[in-house]
Amino acid sequence: MTTRGGQTLPRWNVTDVHESLDARSFTAELELVCADVKRLSALFDELNIRSTNRVIDSTDGDRADRAIAEFNRVSDALNLLHAYVYSIVSTDSRHEQAQAVLSELNTTESSLRPLLARLADWVAALGADEIANVSAEAREHLGPLQRFAERATHQMPEAEEHLYASLSTTGSGAWGRLQSDVTSQLTASMALSDGPVKLPMPAVRGLSTDADPFVRKAAYDAEMQAWPTIEVPVAAAMNAIKGEANIINSRRNWASPLDASCFANSVSRTTFNAMHAAVTASLPDFQRWMRVKAQLHGHTAERGLPWWDLVAPLPFTSSSVTWDEGIGIVRNAFRAYSSSLAGLVDRALDNEWIDAAPRDGKQGGAFCMSFGGDRSLVMLNWSGSTESAQTTAHELGHAYHNSMLAGRTALQRRLPMALAETASIFCETLVVEAGLARLEGDERLALLDVDLQGTNQVVVDIRSRFLFETEVFTRRQRRTLSPAELCALMNEAQLAAYGDGIDQATAHRYMWLLKPHYYGSHFYNWPYTYGLLFGLGLFARYQADPERFRSSYDSLLSRVGMDTAEQLGKAFDIDVTDEAFWTSSLDVVRSRMEEYERLALPHIT
Repeated sequence: MTTRGGQTLPRWNVTDVHESLDARSFTAELELVCADVKRLSALFDELNIRSTNRVIDSTDGDRADRAIAEFNRVSDALNLLHAYVYSIVSTDSRHEQAQAVLSELNTTESSLRPLLARLADWVAALGADEIANVSAEAREHLGPLQRFAERATHQMPEAEEHLYASLSTTGSGAWGRLQSDVTSQLTASMALSDGPVKLPMPAVRGLSTDADPFVRKAAYDAEMQAWPTIEVPVAAAMNAIKGEANIINSRRNWASPLDASCFANSVSRTTFNAMHAAVTASLPDFQRWMRVKAQLHGHTAERGLPWWDLVAPLPFTSSSVTWDEGIGIVRNAFRAYSSSLAGLVDRALDNEWIDAAPRDGKQGGAFCMSFGGDRSLVMLNWSGSTESAQTTAHELGHAYHNSMLAGRTALQRRLPMALAETASIFCETLVVEAGLARLEGDERLALLDVDLQGTNQVVVDIRSRFLFETEVFTRRQRRTLSPAELCALMNEAQLAAYGDGIDQATAHRYMWLLKPHYYGSHFYNWPYTYGLLFGLGLFARYQADPERFRSSYDSLLSRVGMDTAEQLGKAFDIDVTDEAFWTSSLDVVRSRMEEYERLALPHIT
């Protein structure tokens, strides 16, 4: 446990898996896993799992059974070991031994990627359905194998895929690690009324929800002074990662990085375009909401909302939430849905799955990762706000999803990010709806404020991130981009998305630097919007027929790594290729904005 601000915050405990990196159990497991990866590669050679020009024969069923089963077994062991080491690095980036072991594991993991490419070529050559006819393992993995067959048309020759997998550990992988390390170790000096104070950057950013406008502005100013001190190395990371992606996407015959992203997320371009059109049409509504919020904080609607008040709590209500209160809010909302979902909260606390306190060297933001079986690890940076409680619900939603995937294999659990957000958004919506069901007046307005802040981030801010990343990919095809140019592009993207909703003189030009999403994947941002709006659509189905929804929801979650977005939508009578569906989800948001404005009116007239 960590004590912060008079409250005790949990820290996760992974010592039941290994006491430490020096423990005999860990060193033995590391040695075994590394050897198993080499043996798996030798098995693929023995079975000749690679592109072929022959028709399927009677031996291919056994080949598929052995290759798939062994890949799953080795992947599970490697994933658990990686999660154990990452649990150390993500909370203490200064831990040199853990960093070294993580680098070793990344190199080992890179050996698995060419094997997946070989499996894809083999399946494409023989046919996924044909292999499933002769292999029990293939039948259980038909969905993933069909995706592999599609992927085979976007692969380089085997030798090139193997070379790229090896080089990426010292290329994009190393650059992404650099961005994480330098941002997590950065501190900033804040000028407060009682004197300057130096804080870790995650703690500084957490003050964006502080009740005191002076503190919020001081935190924003501290960011603007601190980020430029690391802009050169992080810009180098951005250029290296996007440059590498452009080269690889071209050699894999993708028409654009977005096409590659849609395929990776099991979302068709038709579906993406439908969502994109609905989001674009909604931007004026969000901008109007921001102007109303600006007036609640004493600014004019014409000037818009300054950045440091974008996620600020209402000035006339209490926004402080203790850890126990926040957990209670989440538990009660989950209990209204099911006892098993509520029980997950207590299990996460009792078994020490959660690391909540921000501290020096700890990664910013929040995440949840599977930690073997139906167990997860949940990282938070608790700031004592209602928003923190909703983030907790979101990450515990991922943990619930992981528990539904516990019976699936490693290949069946390869979740596309857009669909991986389904349970997290649904759980977050449970918390919001539970609050709206019992609150009135200013308390209701305060909850709507927090909810719409989050929605604004996931729709409007992510729209700006999409525009920014699109332009970076385009320009990076010709040359590298300087920190100043990246800042300018970010400002242009924020102007296009936020418009007059914010005071553009205060726009956050360094958002490109601090968001890890740009450095670990490509177009990692739009899937959050997909998850939010799909989650709202699912919640509408739940409200219409709770019992029917509950009876099939867990099954849907367990199949997220096996079906496409369109198939999962169809299971709930949702046509995600139709813009009308996305508009209907945004209409739920619009109705909340209208109620927000009605409740806000007495405070701004």
